[in-house]
Amino acid sequence: MENKNPISPHIQVYEWHISSLVSISHRITGVINILFITLICFWVGSLFFGETEYELIQKILLSSFGKFLIISIIWSFSFQILSEIRHLFWDMGYGFDLKVSKITGLIVILGSFLITIMVYLLGKHII
Repeated sequence: MENKNPISPHIQVYEWHISSLVSISHRITGVINILFITLICFWVGSLFFGETEYELIQKILLSSFGKFLIISIIWSFSFQILSEIRHLFWDMGYGFDLKVSKITGLIVILGSFLITIMVYLLGKHII
């Protein structure tokens, strides 16, 4: 007889929730932010090797892919900041109710997109 039910809790057993989505995304954006910060340090460090390397990286950043990369960096940092604020409130003992947890998770997700749009509009001098 084959038992088709997993012995321990498994990802197929549980449903996705806002908190799990924000938690996993928080970890992924943390790793991405470290990579972005490293790239930014290399970009600034390329000034020591002359203008040609710096200008090459600047041309890449001014391309369509570079603009997408910059917008992705802004979203990643804003998501990380809002998620960290959410964790600070949890460290103080607030926001553990299921309803409050869902609301703050939605605030983190939607707020990160709103901050990214606002920074983009500020960069374009629209606001």
